[in-house]
Amino acid sequence: MAPIVPTLRQERRLWNDGLERVVGVDEVGVAPTCGAVVAAAVIMRPGCHRIPGVRDSKTLSAAQRERLAPLIRARAVAVGVGAASVREIDQLNIYHATHLAMRRAIARVGGHEHVLVDGNRIAGFEALVGPYSNVVDGDARVYSIACASVVAKVVRDRMMELLAARYPGYGWERNQGYATLEHRQAIRRLGLTPFHRRSFLALQRTLAGDQLELDLMADPAASAESHELLSRELVPVMADDAMLDALDLESLERTAPA
Repeated sequence: MAPIVPTLRQERRLWNDGLERVVGVDEVGVAPTCGAVVAAAVIMRPGCHRIPGVRDSKTLSAAQRERLAPLIRARAVAVGVGAASVREIDQLNIYHATHLAMRRAIARVGGHEHVLVDGNRIAGFEALVGPYSNVVDGDARVYSIACASVVAKVVRDRMMELLAARYPGYGWERNQGYATLEHRQAIRRLGLTPFHRRSFLALQRTLAGDQLELDLMADPAASAESHELLSRELVPVMADDAMLDALDLESLERTAPA
């Protein structure tokens, strides 16, 4: 099946109502077991034409995303990137941390009149970002959201490549922090890093064994060795090293892939 090509229908409706600074927002990195969640916000010029090839970043190869991201930045009126760190994910949960990353990205575009966001309605979001519309499958259907998905994906992939050099053995340059077999085996062999999301149950299960269906900390039948392992690995670490601030993001945006 051919991938869906996003359109400017949503943007044109708002432009026709006199709104010029319409922001498309999307995030990447919700499902991985490590690394920050990264969001991008993109404002395109009213009446613009689509860049050929831009679509949901999940349907593009890494080479295609790397080619398109600078074109999007060159054509956009404004681009903002925001993130929520591993510590914030563990403190807030991934749902709230994702929306925090979106708000930070929106704040960096320098003002807006309406937001187009991928997914379902977000409780309390309008009070924080102003008028917005949610579009289910927006990264596939809405052009500015698709642009944001490409930018966010490129930034996060670069972040994981840099972290892979710092913490070799986990395959982050290939798996971007997803719980692949390679990554799960590395966690058992090497342990956790400050960039692993310790609140994720998937990590707890990986440490204890893939055959588990329940959190062993609540399973009285679990072996003493399993309890000891989980208890040791789930002790919080100093996570300041896992924070991703504005300077880090600016550096990632400038960094070309190797």
